[in-house]
Parts: sequence; C-alpha cells; structure tokens
Amino acid sequence: MTSVVRTNASLIWLLLCALTVVSWALGTNHGFGEGHHLPASLAIFAVAVFKIRLVGLYFMELKTAPRVLRGIFEGYCVGLLGLLSGMFVFA
Repeated sequence: MTSVVRTNASLIWLLLCALTVVSWALGTNHGFGEGHHLPASLAIFAVAVFKIRLVGLYFMELKTAPRVLRGIFEGYCVGLLGLLSGMFVFA
C-alpha cells in the first residue's frame, strides 16, 4: 500500500474520489435518501463543501498558511454550507 500512497496528496485524492462516489450514490437514489430528497440533498452539500475544504487544505497548501488566511478559508466553507443549505431548505 505504501507504493500506491506515497504522499498525503495521494491519500486525499483517493478520499476525494470516494466522496464523489458517495455523492453520486446519494444523488441518483442508489444509496441513502431513497424517497426523501431533502436529507440526501443536504448530505450532498455537506460532502461538496468538505471536498472543497480538502482541496484547499491539501492542494492549495492552506493547511500551512498563516492563521488569518486559513481562518478566512474555513469561514468561507462554513458560510458556504450554511448559505447553500438555507437556500435549499427555505426557497
């Protein structure tokens, strides 16, 4: 396994691929959320924002960025999830 996963970036890439399959399964009623689209949709939003966070931290190197910059990015992720969820639930 160490020959496949040499860096954290490779492990994160595999995780991003797995999360893509999870969101696909939720979105096409192949997994959870059959019959009830609201919980599945909110879960897809959460997975998408988590993927954005992973890309920002590991591929844009915000994990080692100054605290202010990382804090702005983390706040953006939280705000984005709140905005998307709110727009979906209350629209």
